[in-house]
Amino acid sequence: MEQSNFLKVALKAVKEAETIILKYYKKEMDIQIKEDTSPVTQADTEAEKCIKKIIKEHFPDHGFIGEESGKESSTSEYTWIIDPIDGTKNFTRNIPLFATLLALMKNNEIILGVSNLPALNELLYAEKGKGAYYNEKKLKVSTKKHLNEAYLTFGSLRYMDNHINELMELVKNTHAHRGIGDAYCYHHLAQGNVDIMVEASVEIWDIAPYKIIVEEAQGKVTNLQGKPITVDSKNILTTNGFLHDKALEILNKK
Repeated sequence: MEQSNFLKVALKAVKEAETIILKYYKKEMDIQIKEDTSPVTQADTEAEKCIKKIIKEHFPDHGFIGEESGKESSTSEYTWIIDPIDGTKNFTRNIPLFATLLALMKNNEIILGVSNLPALNELLYAEKGKGAYYNEKKLKVSTKKHLNEAYLTFGSLRYMDNHINELMELVKNTHAHRGIGDAYCYHHLAQGNVDIMVEASVEIWDIAPYKIIVEEAQGKVTNLQGKPITVDSKNILTTNGFLHDKALEILNKK
């Protein structure tokens, strides 16, 4: 795959952030609790600053939406979306299922996504129209066509309260089901190892890279009502495509 300058810079930024993150991993550190009750560490803030610095060196007029630093508007049609550590709770408990997420949006369309699991040495990336890759291997979602043979994964059940009955119905209709960590689930879906991922109470920085990574791996991504993902989306359904309508039907039985 021939990489654009955008992707080259994104990969550089994510790998530089990895060095910072792993420096703090499994070490004692101060943990602050934000207003939304989610934790933030020095590793989060330093990694996000590093990513922004590298991008600004190459694209000084671009805008940003960062989980830790908020929105930085610009006159450019390009906006970078950053989550320095998706899975900070895992990170602070020495569980290796955390990721650095980076996406590039042109106007309102996500055209590039990177997801890096530093502790597992697993890097996924995609550009619009160029396919999705795991390290340098091209990705493709699974070809499972029946719910009774599907592997279902999901995010925190705490935030599924408005959909819990429907989620349990989906659990009953699928072959296997696990809640094994947000970023990690998306990585396995894009690789074809699982077939459906359901998550509620998300922000755009939690999901932006996966929209394009999964779509470029020939899967499908919408919100739980079947509508396109936007910067304001608060939930997400990601599938191999074949199972999408069936999952939507169950999740919207109300």
